[in-house]
Amino acid sequence: MEFLNEELKNLEEKGLYRKFKTLLSSQGVEVKIGDEIFINFCSNDYLGLANHPYVKLTMINAIEKYGVGSGASRLICGNMREQERLEEKLAKFKGEESCLVFPTGYMANLGVISTLLDAEDVVIIDRLNHASIIDGCKLSKAKIMVYSHVDMNSLEDVLKKVKNFRRRLIVTDSVFSMDGDIAPLPDIMKLARKYHAMVMVDDAHATGVLGKNGRGIVEYYNMKDKPDIIMGTLSKAIGSLGGFICGSKSLIEYLKNKCRSFIYTTGIPPSLCASSIASLEIIEKNPEIIRKLWDNTYYLKEKLNNLNLNTLSSNTPIIPIVLGDEKKTIEVANKIQERKILLIGIRPPTVPKGTSRLRITLTSNHTKIHIEELIKAIEEIIT
Repeated sequence: MEFLNEELKNLEEKGLYRKFKTLLSSQGVEVKIGDEIFINFCSNDYLGLANHPYVKLTMINAIEKYGVGSGASRLICGNMREQERLEEKLAKFKGEESCLVFPTGYMANLGVISTLLDAEDVVIIDRLNHASIIDGCKLSKAKIMVYSHVDMNSLEDVLKKVKNFRRRLIVTDSVFSMDGDIAPLPDIMKLARKYHAMVMVDDAHATGVLGKNGRGIVEYYNMKDKPDIIMGTLSKAIGSLGGFICGSKSLIEYLKNKCRSFIYTTGIPPSLCASSIASLEIIEKNPEIIRKLWDNTYYLKEKLNNLNLNTLSSNTPIIPIVLGDEKKTIEVANKIQERKILLIGIRPPTVPKGTSRLRITLTSNHTKIHIEELIKAIEEIIT
């Protein structure tokens, strides 16, 4: 096993070595690391619900009633009413017939793609899709075709080449997690209908964020023609843990019977389901928290634009600052963290080589003071 140390040394020399930062506090816009408090610009807890009093109390009450774990696969004896209540809530929230909840979003993507497709099929993906989508495609054994990022001419070129496959599935992120831009879903749907392809959208970073009521990319575009499959997570704006697939009743029944990443794992604990339901209730009753998130986003984006920094085509609360070089990116991130601001440098293989960046994520709980501290650090260290 000596090769492990050699590989680790190689990673460190290339500026690609990763280490944990251990939080000694709850998730929030201010977190404790060691004996110090940092302003946190790394979390995907967009609406600040991971530490919301009502969400926490709901989870505690659910633990008192149902215990901690589900005990088994849901097809054995681990199916619990809170799981079903969450699925009903999510289906209604997304405007779909039915829903199936998974322990993680990664398992949802891995499972649905590998269940629906095999070697007779083709899956067509955006070049910058999330790793869980790519892994699901590989597991399916379907032919994988890649189109240039949000490039509809490239997508149509691919669709013209794959007419003879049994099934054709286009898969895209709605909000791209490292670039912060939004997929042109209405245009994707038009091409899919033209070339008789199915469409799946990963709404992980859009649920609770996009649309007037936070219902995701379909609401954002006010779409009548919806994707065949909508995937999402509960671990970001919902502030909990888990993944889900929404779609037709027949799709969900098929997954219950055929999806290995659902069948062969213990069901998501009822306490997490209850906390997710509580978060969805807050979003529905208090849409102003979404507006606050976007107010913060517009404010920071304007300030960064004034500094002439490369933020790509970001138009969401995910805002990258592309620096390019891996080592420089880590050095800048470390200097910013010396000012008690938690901001992580993102490097390959998470992003393409030569595009290493700082990745800022905003939440509705950030104050103007927090944002001004970040802007000051960026201006003095980068520009």
